[in-house]
Amino acid sequence: MTHSERPMPPLNADERTTLESWLDFYRATVAVKCEGLADEQVRDASVPPSSLTLLGLVQHLTEVERNWFRRVLAAEDAPPTHAAQAGSNGQDGGFEISADASFAQALTAWQGEIVLSRANCAARALEETAPFMGGEVSLRWIYTHMIGEYARHSGHADLLRERIDGSTGA
Repeated sequence: MTHSERPMPPLNADERTTLESWLDFYRATVAVKCEGLADEQVRDASVPPSSLTLLGLVQHLTEVERNWFRRVLAAEDAPPTHAAQAGSNGQDGGFEISADASFAQALTAWQGEIVLSRANCAARALEETAPFMGGEVSLRWIYTHMIGEYARHSGHADLLRERIDGSTGA
């Protein structure tokens, strides 16, 4: 996806279209930040002392999609796709990358989770809820949370990309 293909959210739409459009906008923003980079570049933790990488971000966003739209919303048994590395506290959420991880595989997994996320949301109303932390969480809340999650990580991706090759914007 190129910058020109990134979907601009409509300026005046109903609530659901607005939420879905902003989430897709930020999904596309992360994809644009990774575009055209070699496998070794997406593994580059380019903002020391952080170990954050673009590959780790994509893996993390795969886990986030899987968690909110499959485990929570649809109550699916969907184990993590990126197991915690030895010695970690188990809470890495995909950020840590294994030696055999490839960006192509991570991108395919992420895109697959997005397809499943959209499918799990399609027939649900924004008011529909799922059990969560002793209460109920609505699809509206999940969309809002995911927009914030992606916006935050889009900023991280922007900094990482700039340090890798000077590319800014989008």
